[in-house]
Amino acid sequence: MFPALVITDVKASRPVMYIPVHDGEEFVISFVHSVNKRPVYDHIRVNGQSLTIVKSRYDAFGAGMPETAVDGKTLTINHDGMLELSGVNYTLPEIKLFVGTVSQHALHIQNKRILLSSLVQPGEPLQFKVMKVSYLQMWKGRCLYD
Repeated sequence: MFPALVITDVKASRPVMYIPVHDGEEFVISFVHSVNKRPVYDHIRVNGQSLTIVKSRYDAFGAGMPETAVDGKTLTINHDGMLELSGVNYTLPEIKLFVGTVSQHALHIQNKRILLSSLVQPGEPLQFKVMKVSYLQMWKGRCLYD
């Protein structure tokens, strides 16, 4: 048994992808913001069998996008012009999201980019969770290796 990021089709109750991960590894879920139509990058760290949202990067304000730093978070402008909200440090047992129809949700992990609409139809929910899995589970499912 070893840790993997298990991506599950919530509606069908079945894993659609296994990605071997290690503690401390980071990945990004990106999407196009529904109001300002600009990209957002949420950085997430594997924290044991939990997931910690570490920071968000974006280049324009819009509904729900922080304009100031609050509650111990820091908002800076990076050398590339991107706004970075760091110090989020919000830990969850799993992350669930609905794959958008125009938001172009993508997973960036281990130097690969996976469009989430390639895993489920837009409008359907996905769950991201770190679990201990066996080689047999990996072999039977869709697996992404380093």
